[in-house]
Amino acid sequence: ITPILESTRPCSLQTHLLLSYFLAGTLHKPSIKAEPSSMVSSRSAVIIWCHGTLVAEKCVLHEEGSQKPWGTQTPEKPENKAKFSIPSVTQQHGGQYRCYCYSSAGWSERSDTLEIVVTGIYYYNKPSVTALPSPVVTSGGNMTLKCVSQDEYNKLILTKDDQKFLSSQNSQYIHSIMQYQALFSIDHVTPDHRGTFRCYGYYKQTPHWWSVPSEPPEIYTSGLSKKPSFLTHQGQILDPGKSLTLQCCSDINYDRFALYKLGGADFTHHGVEWTQSGLSLANITLGPVSSSTGGQYRCYGVHNLSFEWSASSDPLDILITGQLPFSPSLSVKPNSTVHSGDNVTLLCQSTFKVDTFILSKEGAAHQPQRLKSKSEASEFQAEFSMSAVTSDLSGTYRCYGSRDSSHYLLSHASDPVELTVSESVEIFSPSQNMPTPNTDEQREFKIQDHTVENLIRMGFAVMILIVLGILVIEDWGSQRRAQRAAEK
Repeated sequence: ITPILESTRPCSLQTHLLLSYFLAGTLHKPSIKAEPSSMVSSRSAVIIWCHGTLVAEKCVLHEEGSQKPWGTQTPEKPENKAKFSIPSVTQQHGGQYRCYCYSSAGWSERSDTLEIVVTGIYYYNKPSVTALPSPVVTSGGNMTLKCVSQDEYNKLILTKDDQKFLSSQNSQYIHSIMQYQALFSIDHVTPDHRGTFRCYGYYKQTPHWWSVPSEPPEIYTSGLSKKPSFLTHQGQILDPGKSLTLQCCSDINYDRFALYKLGGADFTHHGVEWTQSGLSLANITLGPVSSSTGGQYRCYGVHNLSFEWSASSDPLDILITGQLPFSPSLSVKPNSTVHSGDNVTLLCQSTFKVDTFILSKEGAAHQPQRLKSKSEASEFQAEFSMSAVTSDLSGTYRCYGSRDSSHYLLSHASDPVELTVSESVEIFSPSQNMPTPNTDEQREFKIQDHTVENLIRMGFAVMILIVLGILVIEDWGSQRRAQRAAEK
């Protein structure tokens, strides 16, 4: 058999003879694997092992599509494994391999297929991969990994721990980003999905030649414990150059907090301080702020010995002013001074294009209000309506504009508007304080009440008449006594 394999006969005859021996199938099929991996970076080394039965005398490695064996090796004792070494892999080594062994008893079956992929063939622009909507996903939830490339690869493929994880996807050109992308969905995420994900691109005519790998994103599962609180004392709308400190806080003893900005690929980790009241706290300084600071942030609590994180904090939007070269106007209808219970409308307007108007109240702890703008007579505007206002709504208001292309970058502020809500003063009136008669009992009560009031009034009138009568009688008596004295 060996002379046949090593002869210089025509390849077609060799293949025919090998196939004839193979069809005998006397030995069990061997196993085949690659070390360290079947995904091999260009110019690195790889070993292909063919593990035959104990009686195997020679093992042959064959590449699919080739008319002659790739090589022949004697199995090494005691495992009886044949070693095929490639000290420096090139693109020619990419392909599908099988091995088979033979002895004096005959040939074995062919092994299963081993696919060798050579990575790093295309190295000018490596793909990138991001997790949507966030690299932190709740256990049991769904996640999408987006692979993006500047090169026009026919296929994009996702791997986990240097093994094929999902089937390849056809790349699609996205005009808005002028790049090619593929989306890989993962349903019901569990801790088993932790690992290193990478994305590669390749062309369909050379499926075993892959690009350089993307940088791996960090993937975490959350929901181990309740969410931390997340706030800033400087407010959410800042001018460029201002300092900003974000504060994560929890009554759970976390070892650190992780800060994530929506759309980012990485987290920043921050050590914990312990307060006297037993709270874990981290103050994270971002500043001086610039346009790149704008975005939506979340924080998570992390235990060092756990692979799961806390639930996400509520999102916190950080908005940067002065990024659009105009200032909207702000006015109040019907007046900037109103009474409690009145309805008020704050009107934001701009002659420049605005997709969304943002209304903020100085010193307010809640998120600024947002409204989509409406275009009327070549002017953009939004009406922020407040019904039944109270004194809590008194304060200084400003208006900003933003565009859909950059939600967190705002225009300059409008001129401030002071809204004053005063408490209504009511004048006491018995009739105003009487309950409205809604039932027969209430109506009877009101009738009786009016009867008593009328009797009191009549009593006062009678007393006045009596007094007047007495005064008249006394005056008449005085006159009579004076007249009698004059006659005498």
